[in-house]
Parts: sequence; C-alpha cells; structure tokens
Amino acid sequence: MLRNKESYPIDFTGYTDFEISVLEETRKIPYGKTKTYSDIAKAIGKPKAARAVGNALGKNRTPILIPCHRVIKSDGSLGGFSMGLEWKKKLLKLEGIR
Repeated sequence: MLRNKESYPIDFTGYTDFEISVLEETRKIPYGKTKTYSDIAKAIGKPKAARAVGNALGKNRTPILIPCHRVIKSDGSLGGFSMGLEWKKKLLKLEGIR
C-alpha cells in the first residue's frame, strides 16, 4: 500500500530557508507532471528567483523523495539534474512525460 509522500520525514539540516522552501514545493509535484523553475519560484513567493531555484535543486540530497527531475525550463527543455541529464530523461520517460 502506498502512503502519502508527505508522510515521510526528510532531514533538511544544512539547507537554507530558501532551499527548504524550494524542496518542499518541488515535493508536491505529482507523478507524471512537471513544473518549471519559474513555477516553483512563483509558488514560493520569489517570482524572479528561477535560477536560484535551479541552484537549490542541484543541492537536493534526496531525489527519490523530492522529485527534482520533474522541474524543467520554461522553454520546455530539461535544464539540469544532479544525477545527469540521461537519468532525468529516463525518469521523465518512465512517468510518461517525455
């Protein structure tokens, strides 16, 4: 039986408040959906911080629980991924996104 993903505690020690807000917002992206770096920036009240969102996601230590592969650029391109773009492509394909 699957449990709600928000029920799993994550240790945010070492992250800034900004990074935590980015990671928490990214954690809400449902399976099979994407959001842009700009979407995340707007959702956390920092609409001009899309690049900083990308930097924060690059520090994600728990990509299985916080699906940063679901965050893409506004133009539809992939952006970056700490585990490499090939993994990001595979994960998105697995979810039926690309």
